[in-house]
Parts: sequence; C-alpha cells; structure tokens
Amino acid sequence: MTKMCCGPGYASPAEAIRAPREKLLYTIAIYTGTGIQKPDYLATVDADPDSPTYSQVIHRLEMPGIGDELHHMGWNACSSCHDDSSMARKYLLVPGVRSNNIHVVDTATDPRAPRLHKIIDGAEIKAKADLSGPHTVHCLGSEIIISFLGDAMGEAPGGYLHLNKEFEIVGRWEASMGDIPFGYDFWYQPRHNVMVSSEWAAPNTFMPGFDLEEVGYLKYGRRLHIWDFEARKPVETMYLGEDGLIPLEVKFLHDPDSTHGFCGAALSTNVIHFWKSEAGKWEWEKVIDVDNEPHPEWPIPVPGVMSAILVSMDDKYLYLNNWLHGDMRQYDITDPHNPKLTGQVWMGGLLGKAPEVNGVKVAGGPQMFQLSLDGKRLYVTTSLFSTWDNQFYPDIRTQGGVMVMIDCDPENGGMSINPDFIVDFGKEPNGPSRCHETRYPGGDCTSDIWL
Repeated sequence: MTKMCCGPGYASPAEAIRAPREKLLYTIAIYTGTGIQKPDYLATVDADPDSPTYSQVIHRLEMPGIGDELHHMGWNACSSCHDDSSMARKYLLVPGVRSNNIHVVDTATDPRAPRLHKIIDGAEIKAKADLSGPHTVHCLGSEIIISFLGDAMGEAPGGYLHLNKEFEIVGRWEASMGDIPFGYDFWYQPRHNVMVSSEWAAPNTFMPGFDLEEVGYLKYGRRLHIWDFEARKPVETMYLGEDGLIPLEVKFLHDPDSTHGFCGAALSTNVIHFWKSEAGKWEWEKVIDVDNEPHPEWPIPVPGVMSAILVSMDDKYLYLNNWLHGDMRQYDITDPHNPKLTGQVWMGGLLGKAPEVNGVKVAGGPQMFQLSLDGKRLYVTTSLFSTWDNQFYPDIRTQGGVMVMIDCDPENGGMSINPDFIVDFGKEPNGPSRCHETRYPGGDCTSDIWL
C-alpha cells in the first residue's frame, strides 16, 4: 500500500496531495555552536491538532557524539521506488555536516520515538570516497546518493556518495565532476535524463562564518550545472554572474514530464528559473528579485539571503525565505516565466517587523521550511548554520530557535501565521537549541521524485 506512512512513496503527485494529514514532524535540533556541550538530536514534534501534546516536542533522539552539526536529511525510499514492494520509507538518513557521520534512523518501528539503526562513520567515508561535508540526501530507486561539499581535507568541489539499500558504501556516484568548482544541492528528472546541481562553497570557507570579501575572491558559487544523469557527468554550466551569487536550493517541478525548475540565489536574493527549450537548449532567467534593505547598523543595505525555496506538490506555488529580512513569501508560478506574489508573512529578521510570534521572541529569521502535501500548512524554522547564526543573530545563543506554522490557501493564494502553533526550542531540557530541516513520516514536498 503506497499510502502507509512507512510505504515507499506515492504513485504520482496527485496521489500525494490526497494523502492523510501529517501527524508527526521530524526536525533537526542542534547544540553544535551554541556553547552547550550536548549532542545534536532529532526532535519529534506532535502535529496532530486533536492531540493533547499538539505543537510540543514529544521525543528527542540524541546522536552518540557531540559536534555533528546535523543539517539536512532524507529518506531511504521515496516515490522513485513506489512499485518496489521490497522497499519502505522506514529510515531517515541524518548526516552531520561537521562530523561527516551519517546517522540512519529507524522511524517505522515506533514513529513517535525513532531509534538509531546504524551509523556510517565519517572517517570511513573520507577513507573510501575522499568526501566531507554531507548535504543533500536523495533516494535513487532502491539506493541513495548524497551530495558532499568537500573532499576529505574540506576543499571543494566534493562529490556524491553512493550507498546501497543496506547503507553500505558503494563508492562515488559520479563518473566525473568535470570542471565544477563547488557543490551543494541537486535534483533530478529521470524522464529527461537530467540532474541539476548548485553551488555553495568549500567547507573550509563557509564553516568558520561568512566573509563578504570571499565572494569577491570567487570562493562562493555562482553557477548551475546540467548533468547527463545516466552517464553521471556534468555536460553544461549556466553561469549566473551577479544575478546568481551563492545559488543554493534547486528544485524541479514535481511533474516528471516537466523540465522547468527554480533555484534561489542567496546573496543576490533572486530566483532563477531554468528550463529546456523546444529547440532542446537549456535556458535560464531571473524571475524574482528582492531588493536589499537599508539598516542603521549596517554599512551596506541588507540582502534578504534567500537560503531556501520549495515548490508545492501541485506545482502551483513557489515558497521562499528571506533569512535576514525576516519574511516568507508565496508566489503563483502557474506561468513559471512570470511568478506573481500572492502571500507574505514576517517572523524574526533584522528589520524589526516581527520580533515576536505567538508570544515568543524570535532570534533568527525564517530559514528552513516544509510544506504539507495538501499545500495548506508550512512549517518554518529559524537556524541556518551555527557559525552564521552566531554572526548575524547572536541572541540565538540564549533564546534558541523556534518553529512556526503558516496557514496557506492553495486555492486562491495567501498566507497567515497560525496563532495556535509554536514550538519554542529555547525551552528545551538541556538548554536552548536551534531547529533546522523538517521531514514528515509519509514524505513531503522535497522528498519525492517521480520516474
């Protein structure tokens, strides 16, 4: 049955939209970089409005070590293997971007209390694959590929780790990295034999904190790369220039027949739209441009820092964040060449437009977010990366992060902060922690790729 929470996935985006409402959320929470010497952990949040523990952390799975910096995660199985009865969406792979350890978490035995199944040791990954800085996890049929941002010494461009379904290291996935200078996120469309990857920087560059001068020294990315997916090698580069400074998250539409996709350029605070023309050529254009904002304590106008984007399951809306400005936005992308702003809310940020949300003071700004499969609920967290948090939002050390739920109108557009939902990670038992990426047991809008 593909609709079970531990099933491999949904046969189509339309089926996913009709899935039952999410009852649990799995959210990364970190102590790395906070000054609290405790392990990072996977928090289970109750998302059932009929539950007495609604919007509370009901379980914490601590990692065995300290200093992992859990960051992004992904499922062992998704809709690309929905017809494989031997597979199940049972394990969540939770990498530590600093430790390089990959924690394989069993979420199916007891969904409310996940347990650690296996650890793929970071030292083994360095030795066997010469990789460090794990980032994006994608199911690849019955196997898994994970983008890494650096080599074993923390220098770019890194590459892709290939795991089999037993979570054993097969080796490097890519046949060649070509002349790609940096790695970060990736998404693939099997029907078009294409993968698109984006660029951040070498772990040795971004981990200590952000230095604007290093952008000028070309130590941060400004390109998108087109891959021959079957041959596992890059075949074309889109140079974005000043319009695409630090192009981070990249997403294709969910429709497997479509070649349209989007990337958020963090420092330029632009959305780049890319697609394959009728002539068979890959094209790109800037379709959203967020202006920098003046700030009395900054020598230059403040960029939005668009660190994440997300496409709704019906491919109607694009959601984006402005981490430093403090707003979340919703755009109608029915015409992907001409997005239309249909919703905006404020939470945190440096512009002082929403210092509190539902009675909780927000340190940080909207950062990672996950949309419900039916497109009605957007869960937003506030931590980007520990050293960057400390640099731009020093109060987050004592206040911790928060998770907010935004109600979205999938029919007419529009957004509003739900007044009954708030998860305050500033009140965690071991002290204030920070929350980052979120996943649902039944899959979500950034998990599944259809064949």
